Amino acid sequence: MIHPAAIIHPGAKIAADVEIGPFCVIGEHVEIGEGTVVASHCVIKGHTRIGRENRIFQFASIGEVPQDKKYAGEPTRLEIGDRNTIREYCNFNIGTAQDAGVTRIGNDNWFMASVHIGHDCQVGNNTIMANNVTLGGHIHVGDFAILGGMAAFHQFCIIGAHCMVGGGSIVTQDIPPYLICNGNPCTPHGINSEGLKRRGFSSEAIMAIKRAYKAIYRQNLTLDEAKAAIKEALAVTPELQLFLDFFAASKRGIIR
Repeated sequence: MIHPAAIIHPGAKIAADVEIGPFCVIGEHVEIGEGTVVASHCVIKGHTRIGRENRIFQFASIGEVPQDKKYAGEPTRLEIGDRNTIREYCNFNIGTAQDAGVTRIGNDNWFMASVHIGHDCQVGNNTIMANNVTLGGHIHVGDFAILGGMAAFHQFCIIGAHCMVGGGSIVTQDIPPYLICNGNPCTPHGINSEGLKRRGFSSEAIMAIKRAYKAIYRQNLTLDEAKAAIKEALAVTPELQLFLDFFAASKRGIIR
């Protein structure tokens, strides 16, 4: 299953049924799980662990050192979960000692061509990143987020779960969960109702999320007042907990 033209370091840990195409280079500290397919001309380096049933297309660069001048060769890591699709020319970097030391990518994500995931990013599950999405370092992306093509994200931003960011957007502040947003600078335009319906959210939960959005953006409340209103509704709509968790973690301020 490994093409004879591939260069595999003898220290790499490759499951028996992994497919590796010609002209790939696999480094010493790489681990690749069962059922993963690596197309031709890929480079996988660093302390990188890749789970099961991933598909990595040609010319991807996985586990390269961070684009960070402070990096001094520390054995930081990249961890990729299961069933991810990583298209052509994607590049994912390992972490840095200035953060948790690991870049993490969850399960069932779809990364289109030329996506860049910078050092120390934390990407959840079931996300979609269209062509040329660029994540600066230290960014956190929640589950089911959809990021449009050529959208660029400032380092340390938090991208909330279930949000949808329009193509070409420039994001310099945190995006609360469930939102639809776009532009330069990126601004909110309601909630991702259609996406929530497709994921099985009840009509009652969607209405509660809309009310939470209005509390944050439409009722001239302070952020503390909006958070208090959301907390009051939490007992009836547990889906609102994502808002409170987001606000507890947010440091850059939210898009407006």
